[in-house]
Amino acid sequence: MVNLRWVSTQWRYGPAWYLPVALTLFVGSLLPALQSHGTRFGGLPDRPYDALAVVGIALQCVPLVVCGRWPVTCFALVSLGFAVDQFGGYHSFAGTALPIAVLTVGLRLERRRRLVAIVFTAVFLASAIAFVSLGGTEPLTGYVTFYLALVLAWGIGTALRSSRIAEVERRRRVAEETRAAERARIAAELHDVVTHHVTAMVVQAEAARYLTDARLEQSLTAVADTGRLAITDLRHLLDVVDPGRGAEAIPTLVERTRRAGQPVEFSEQGEPTAGGAGPVAYRVVQEALTNALKHARGSRTSVLVRHGDGEITVSVDTEESVSTVESAGGGRGLAGLRERIDVLDGEFSAGRRRDGGFSVRARIPAGNPS
Repeated sequence: MVNLRWVSTQWRYGPAWYLPVALTLFVGSLLPALQSHGTRFGGLPDRPYDALAVVGIALQCVPLVVCGRWPVTCFALVSLGFAVDQFGGYHSFAGTALPIAVLTVGLRLERRRRLVAIVFTAVFLASAIAFVSLGGTEPLTGYVTFYLALVLAWGIGTALRSSRIAEVERRRRVAEETRAAERARIAAELHDVVTHHVTAMVVQAEAARYLTDARLEQSLTAVADTGRLAITDLRHLLDVVDPGRGAEAIPTLVERTRRAGQPVEFSEQGEPTAGGAGPVAYRVVQEALTNALKHARGSRTSVLVRHGDGEITVSVDTEESVSTVESAGGGRGLAGLRERIDVLDGEFSAGRRRDGGFSVRARIPAGNPS
């Protein structure tokens, strides 16, 4: 739900044109050429300016300066000044301030809007009756037209208010969706990191029982190194400083997979460049090697990374078919990568080949953020 009080604080002091408008109306009303050439309401005869005329003009113009902060008070003072102006027969140029005040109230008033509208209507009717009793020549259609013009100003202010509230709501919703997407992205990254490292550690630990003493120490060292790397990756994610490793870290990932017992051939073409594609390419290779290690351990796997003009392409092929790849990722593995790459306007595919092997292909635009 929109916090209307917060919205109000964003508009509290109003636009910068309130002050110049107030000065223009005040100065223009005092110019001899514009005297008695302003708003005419009520039909009372013109009257030369005197001290009361200046008071009426000031009451209509000065409150506009703070109209954005205290709209109701400004509206009341401007209405009082307008009454002095029209009942006195001055008909000053400052009468333009009334519709501005009405529009501002419609725009900025938070509470008791209906009450203000009712009070204004009652005062308007009373003023119309007073003008008639004083001999005013304003026809009924004139009163109705003037009232409808003020209602229109109120309606414009209300429409602007609704539009601004809708914009604030839209921005709040976008911010919430962005936060939710970021949380989901971090969860997917955590899944990728934990799955890969823990899988490697489990495979290495299981293989250690069959090793001789000479190779046991090497295997346990690999387990410890993998655990330390997992902690480092998790710290990067939780600090939201390094949301993922870049393409330049893929050789290290391949070497670690080899030490876990998976024969991997790696080749890279082109030079890695900065951008959002690197971390995604790293995750594609990581997820593909994790599934190969889990479901086709010992099968030859090849990894090819090409750094092209504005994109990175990744190809991971395993000779033996990798079973239940999608279910192995719990819905967050290759399926999650497919969603991320689709968002980047890239291409992703993963599936069995006719020869029984399994292939993962990805094309990631380098210009998009990850």
